[in-house]
Amino acid sequence: MRAASIALLLMALAAPALAETLQERIDAAPDGAEIVLEPGNHQGPLVIRHPVVIDGQGAAVIDGGGTGTVVTIETDGVTLKNLTIRNSGRLHNKVDAGLRIHGNFNVVRDVRIENSLFGLDLSEASNNVLRRNYISSKDMPLEMRGDSVRIWYSNDNIFEQNHVEHSRDFVIWYSSGNKIRDNRIQHGRYGIHFMYAHENDVERNEISDCVVGVFLMYANDINVRGNQILRAWGASGLGVGFKETSGAVVEDNVILGNAVGIYIDPSPWDPDKTNEIHRNQIAYNGVGVEFHTDWEGNNFSQNNFLSNFTQVSVRGRGTALREGWNGNYWDDYAGFDADGDGEGDAPYEIYNYADRLWMDVPSAAFFRGGLALAALDFVERLAPFTEPRLLVRETRPYEQAVNHSAAQTETATRVEKPTTALEMLTQ
Repeated sequence: MRAASIALLLMALAAPALAETLQERIDAAPDGAEIVLEPGNHQGPLVIRHPVVIDGQGAAVIDGGGTGTVVTIETDGVTLKNLTIRNSGRLHNKVDAGLRIHGNFNVVRDVRIENSLFGLDLSEASNNVLRRNYISSKDMPLEMRGDSVRIWYSNDNIFEQNHVEHSRDFVIWYSSGNKIRDNRIQHGRYGIHFMYAHENDVERNEISDCVVGVFLMYANDINVRGNQILRAWGASGLGVGFKETSGAVVEDNVILGNAVGIYIDPSPWDPDKTNEIHRNQIAYNGVGVEFHTDWEGNNFSQNNFLSNFTQVSVRGRGTALREGWNGNYWDDYAGFDADGDGEGDAPYEIYNYADRLWMDVPSAAFFRGGLALAALDFVERLAPFTEPRLLVRETRPYEQAVNHSAAQTETATRVEKPTTALEMLTQ
């Protein structure tokens, strides 16, 4: 009897330890401790206030229960790995997120963030590494979802080999030195959107089926290299967009199947800088390059313009004659290369005929490609009623398409690399 009583007493004393919550385990762990989570659900929300390692072993779930932010890191040096974070709250004004980081030198890898309004929120958080994570938002209309990634006043972070889908925007505000590379970003509004965020790199990502691929807004010295930017369609569809942006480098990208491949709204804004646009495949777009107005300071070279419905357009009765066009390939070039130097002997020129109607009056673009506008364009070219406007003139265009294969790198997350433009359009 006495032994049984002692056993019951020991069980009672052990009960609090067995019942302690994950938050209590984190709070009680010493700095640098590794907390290995058992498979199954663990209750959130959680706040991590000192450096620990949390390993979900690929089978643990931290569930926010539909309230607030699920996991918040408020310190430096935390590692989260091999777990799932799900079920944040639904309040935009509180930025309810799967994971919020307000600290430096943290590592988040192999984490799934599901059914969370905002996926990953970095606020005044620098030198963090976010690798091989999956992020999606809640099942809501696109405009009501939160951002997949929200980077606010946060510098020098690495975001790589992640898969982002069915969220709203991947947005970077007032931040610099961030490297966004080797990611797959799909089915969102803005694939990547910079606002007042300078000196960031976007490299080797696949950005597909978003409303806008990459948009640079008041953001200078951004490098956009080696990406596949695919199928940004619809009335607002843009592959790469510029808004008062200077010093950008856009090179070695595949910009394919978008309503507008590259859109430039008064850029560069800084008269002492240029935007450099080189060695891109600009193909199968409604418009290859569209300028909001007559401008200068954008240099285009060694780009391939292939099978775009319209190669270049300029709104507001302007031209693109002041831009830099040097050594591009245009698949509708009708000249010859008699001396065999690889460059056309005659300039490549684009004239506006009836197409000036929809360039000057955007709503008329509804009829673009229709029989009436096509017939009017044919008559205009046959016997112009007015002097056609010269829109683009390149003195020495390339006679053959430029081989960009050496500069294009397969993204790390792509399972199969499409072999043709048609596969990219239909995958």
